Amino acid sequence: MNNLKRNNKKKIAVVGVSKDEKKFGYKVFKDMIKKGQKVYGINPKADAILGRKIYSNIQDIPEKPDLVITVVPPEVTEKIVDDCISIGIKEIWMQPGSESEKAIKKAQDNKISVIYNACIMLTTDKDDTPLLK
Repeated sequence: MNNLKRNNKKKIAVVGVSKDEKKFGYKVFKDMIKKGQKVYGINPKADAILGRKIYSNIQDIPEKPDLVITVVPPEVTEKIVDDCISIGIKEIWMQPGSESEKAIKKAQDNKISVIYNACIMLTTDKDDTPLLK
């Protein structure tokens, strides 16, 4: 399904990170930090969340992420796939509710590994599935 493995640190961008602790963008961002990953938050309306600098878009991150996690509406995910294609990102995890058939197909057609219909927080917590850390 993916190549997220134990002791395999990745540079991760969470698109849709939120200041609202009740939203999944906040929860996913916090969870990846807790798991010890190198995480960058993306939200054009935020400067800092959880004491970390937040970037307006993927292109502003100081290094290319290995994995992009989308926690945004499907139409925004479709635009994020275009960004990923343009800078050569090879893995996208579309959180439930952020995926669309168009985004999935476009990513797959461009040789991007796509994970969808699975919550990254739950999937990476199970003992029988690969973990980020």
